[in-house]
Amino acid sequence: MNEKRVVVAMSGGVDSSVAAGVLLRQGYDVLGVTMRLWSDSVAEGPLRPGCCVLGADDARAVCRVLGIPHQVVNFEREFEREVVDYFCRDYEMGRTPNPCLACNDRLKFKTLLEHATALGADYLATGHYARIRRDETGRYELLRALDETKDQSYALFTVGQAELARLLFPVGEHRKTEVRDLASQWGLAVAEKRDSFDICFVPEDYRSFIAGRVDQEPGEIRDTSGRAVGKHTGIGGYTVGQRHGLGVATGERRYVVAIDRFENAVTIGGEDDLLCDGLLAEELRWVSDEAPSGEIEVEAQVRYRAPAVPATVSIRGESASLRFREPQRAITPGQAAVFYDGERVLGGGIIAKAGQDGLFRSH
Repeated sequence: MNEKRVVVAMSGGVDSSVAAGVLLRQGYDVLGVTMRLWSDSVAEGPLRPGCCVLGADDARAVCRVLGIPHQVVNFEREFEREVVDYFCRDYEMGRTPNPCLACNDRLKFKTLLEHATALGADYLATGHYARIRRDETGRYELLRALDETKDQSYALFTVGQAELARLLFPVGEHRKTEVRDLASQWGLAVAEKRDSFDICFVPEDYRSFIAGRVDQEPGEIRDTSGRAVGKHTGIGGYTVGQRHGLGVATGERRYVVAIDRFENAVTIGGEDDLLCDGLLAEELRWVSDEAPSGEIEVEAQVRYRAPAVPATVSIRGESASLRFREPQRAITPGQAAVFYDGERVLGGGIIAKAGQDGLFRSH
């Protein structure tokens, strides 16, 4: 029997359920914990099927089958402050945030990890598709998952050495089909439960959610020459690359190519206007806890599920400028730029500006 205790963050989905089962069979002392993050008391409208509140019952049922204890911890206040408020604030600033990044960084691998420590746990495990290994010097590395189609390492770039020493990602060594097979073999009712792809706390369209939480002012929609071609009701309803719902009839296909919060303006243009040869990233984090010096060659991933592409990164203190080998489409401030060396995550940052022809565009 392994004397190490593991708290498994259980959402009620198949991945975290199998993570608990794998660790149990490896001999760990396993405790399932479900975070209560969003409920009818704070949500505006019906909860999504993938919401953590609705998943607590499934997680509890899985723990009964596995024969392990289960508890629900209430982190609603922390979630609203660290994730929901951040989500709304970024849209108010004309950015497009990724709330999963904030949830991982500020809730799972901070607040929940602290809770696991208080419970006497040696490790915190999640159902993320990623891998951890130690190199020849004993330092921890974060790697892409074995199943590249489910890889979630992009949303984990903020973890450093202290977190990696305490984290386990059991399903990262398995393909999704194997995970579902294991759940079926163990008699878990969630074996065929569908994956959740939506933002768990937004009941319907995110624009309505944003409009109900932040003040927005109408402003101009402009073409790339700066000429006003229409009106918007608030920059929080737009994102770079958006084509539908612009409310402007030009006779040609047009996209949002920039959002200027200082002038409260949305700029639209053609497909070619979406291409950028670089970006500026801020709020840098490095898996090794040490920032590289000078220029480094990487493969950069600039949104979830996007392919990683060759690029050169120049680090300057707390920010980094990145140049793509070939121009990329719809670089979006607020999203993450994550740097890879093959399957290894080096680090990343939040996109502050998109660059074109060597110049950065303020959004």
